[in-house]
Amino acid sequence: MTKYGLTLSSEEHPPGHLVDLAAAAEEAGFDFVSISDHFHPWISEQGHSPFVWSVLGAIAARTIDLEVGVGVSCPTIRIHPAINAQAVATTACLFEGRFTWGVGSGEALNEHVLGDRWPPAPQRLEMLEEALEVMRALWTGESTTHRGEYYTVEDARIFDLPDEPIKVLVSAFGEKSAELAARAGDGLWSTGIKRDVIDAYRSAGGSGDVWTQLSLSWDPDVEVAMERAHRVWPNTGLPGQLAQDLRTVEHMEQATSLVTEDQLAQSLPIGPDPEPLLQSITDARDAGIEYIYLHQIGDPMDGFLQFWADEIKPNV
Repeated sequence: MTKYGLTLSSEEHPPGHLVDLAAAAEEAGFDFVSISDHFHPWISEQGHSPFVWSVLGAIAARTIDLEVGVGVSCPTIRIHPAINAQAVATTACLFEGRFTWGVGSGEALNEHVLGDRWPPAPQRLEMLEEALEVMRALWTGESTTHRGEYYTVEDARIFDLPDEPIKVLVSAFGEKSAELAARAGDGLWSTGIKRDVIDAYRSAGGSGDVWTQLSLSWDPDVEVAMERAHRVWPNTGLPGQLAQDLRTVEHMEQATSLVTEDQLAQSLPIGPDPEPLLQSITDARDAGIEYIYLHQIGDPMDGFLQFWADEIKPNV
């Protein structure tokens, strides 16, 4: 059964409003929400980037049945895996079976902030796999000592653990990361509809759920929708590895200045017509994606939630 969610875009909204959005998404009939974990927004126009673990505690207290996923954290550089393990365990306790954690190899934009070296992609995947090993050991509740290639943990024990096992999905954009997701994760986290990545995940033995984000810019005025998408979220037009390796918001703005409205129009549903979004959802289902979450560029409360209830939810 396909589940449908709403993106809580931490880059676009302040912390209190993210909590309001989660409550509104539950009321609008979404099955889940996904919230991003960044230190910086992609570009300064987006304007926000609150600490995700504080926001999640408030969402847990505000919602009842809504599932929540973090998409995604980089548990390797900015925050040590042992501290991530404790944060995730506490959050999972608060959600009582409603929490899923997505992890990935990260972006320099967020992970360079403490002055650490930004490793090449193959090394980042090695670090991610070792981090998962450390965190799963801590989630047993046993005293853990680990001396690995990248991380050291001495006599650490997490006392507050959820009743159910913590579900970890691994983000993948290529074959190697898809294989890691199959080997070390409980599912696959992606964006868009990347059939080659899903096929690689399944071919490598991955049997967990696939989550993906579909971005769009809804507005009753298509020109307003287009202008907002280009102004607020041009980063969706950046190709390949570029978004992972740029270090600062200023660098990201320089790169996204090359993205045109026509390029965005070719990749995003834009405007009031429900058919392009419904087609994207159908394509995602056909690709075997079980969790589809919708990223409204701009404030979903400004009409999109009603559009979802009236035009999309009855037809999916």
